[in-house]
This record gives sequence, structure tokens and C-alpha cells, in this order.
Amino acid sequence: MATNNKSPHILNAASNLLGLCFVVLTSLKFLNLSQRTYIDETVTIALVFFMASCILSFLSIRGNLKTGGRWETTADYLFLSGMIVLFITALLILFNVIA
Repeated sequence: MATNNKSPHILNAASNLLGLCFVVLTSLKFLNLSQRTYIDETVTIALVFFMASCILSFLSIRGNLKTGGRWETTADYLFLSGMIVLFITALLILFNVIA
């Protein structure tokens, strides 16, 4: 039973996407577009998922094998949730539902 083997990958990918979310939010605030769109709200939801995924995957790496597997599984699902939110946001922008 191999546990804690996905956590470094989750941490790496989630932290990269977390940085992307911060860039998007900063750009929207800088360009004064956050009052006119819902993009910042959806990206903030994804940001929370990615931040929680980063924290839990780090705890999985640093923890023992018994609790590490649960942290890793939760981090995996949170990462997937963040990806789904970003995917839906991109689709809504693509089809001009939110702008």
C-alpha cells in the first residue's frame, strides 16, 4: 500500500495554479474590472480550493502514513474541485456568459 506518493505532485500543481489565480485577481483589480464581472468571484473560489489543497498535501508529506493518506485524498479532491471551477469559468468566458 503506497501512500503519500501523489502529495508532492499535488503540491506542485496546486501551488502553480494558486499563483495563476493570484495573477488573475491582481489583473482584474488593477484594470478595475472586478466590479463589472463575476470572474473574480469564481477565481477566488478556485483559489481557496488550491490553497486548501496545498496545505493538506504539505501536511500529508510531513505527517505519518496513517493520517497522511487521508490528507492526500482530501487534497486530491480539493485540487480537482479547483480545476473544475477554473474549467467552468473558462467555458463561461468563452461563450460570453460572464465577461
